[in-house]
Amino acid sequence: MPDPSLSPPFTPEHEELRDSVRRFVAAEIAPHVDEWERAGRFPRELFARCGELGFLGLKFPEELGGQGGTHVHDAVWVEELARSGASGGVSAGLNAHASIAMPPILAFGDEEQRRRWLPPAIRGETIGALGITEPGAGSDVASLHTRAVRDGDGWIVNGAKTFITNGTRADFVVTACRTTEGGGHGGISFLVIETDSPGFEVVSHLEKLGWRASDTAEISLTDVHVPAENLLGPENGGFGLIMANFAWERLVMSVGAVGAMDRLIELTVRYAGEREAFGRPIGRHQAIRHKIADMATKAAAARALTYETLRRFDRGEEVIRQVSMTKLMTQRALVEIADEALQIHGGYGYMREYEVERALRDARLGPIGGGTDEIMREIIGKTMGL
Repeated sequence: MPDPSLSPPFTPEHEELRDSVRRFVAAEIAPHVDEWERAGRFPRELFARCGELGFLGLKFPEELGGQGGTHVHDAVWVEELARSGASGGVSAGLNAHASIAMPPILAFGDEEQRRRWLPPAIRGETIGALGITEPGAGSDVASLHTRAVRDGDGWIVNGAKTFITNGTRADFVVTACRTTEGGGHGGISFLVIETDSPGFEVVSHLEKLGWRASDTAEISLTDVHVPAENLLGPENGGFGLIMANFAWERLVMSVGAVGAMDRLIELTVRYAGEREAFGRPIGRHQAIRHKIADMATKAAAARALTYETLRRFDRGEEVIRQVSMTKLMTQRALVEIADEALQIHGGYGYMREYEVERALRDARLGPIGGGTDEIMREIIGKTMGL
């Protein structure tokens, strides 16, 4: 359990949610994770099950089928999903849908768009994805090349997207497109592209180091006609939408990392008490105790920074610098803690030890996805006037 003294405004309601998520993960996710890792995806039915339990709509209005909660409710779900033993891939797939693809529709869509796409997505009947990264444009979103050209009552879209979580089975992709000739930050718009549109093609299901239970796609868009009513927010105002969405995406990644750190430390402490070397549990050896103490200290610092950022985000404060610092710190800290945990476990690939091995592979995406460490440092430096 998190230290209440470091918590955002968690109420008994939030703790009941945490307990519900923990029970759900233990009963319906953790027993199947290895199978889903081998398959390279988890069943589509898991979205519907999460929708049935209300987990996908925690921060969405009740009139759209959500639970009417806040970002804090969503943070509890994300943290506990990671802390209770869901793999990074399962967490990534569920959260790419509920915490990354759906929020832009709520924040920037009109009433018709919200009612069209959100209720079925909240129920888990449809799956969403966010399409920003391209083969030649990753963290530098100003360099994206996917082009949308006006065509009568809509747009014709050509281009490609890659590393799209949920991309092989999404029903809609919230897609960043260039809608003017020039480059740079201006002239980017968001279109909601439905994947049954002619010209939309999943080119490949990508193999990855980690997050193996999440499907990740490369997508080709060839003369895809998108109706005018699928424009999300203002034309040529997409860069602002991207930046607004990135703030929550990066905070979600930080919250998930905090949960994953807790899980790794719990497994490592348990293992150090059971595994014997030279006639006594390895946790009795000073070197191991000190390593675990360092892991716990790093996790506590990461939690403090993450919770402070969550508090400020929930209050509606400007948190660009804080979010960038939080993502930068938590993603590297998780990689380091996972690496140390695997070292203590000896690299064994079975039972709990396999979970630790998987955690290190999953953690390595963190310093890259959602904006690289280098981009985070650039943002921090610029907000300091450098």
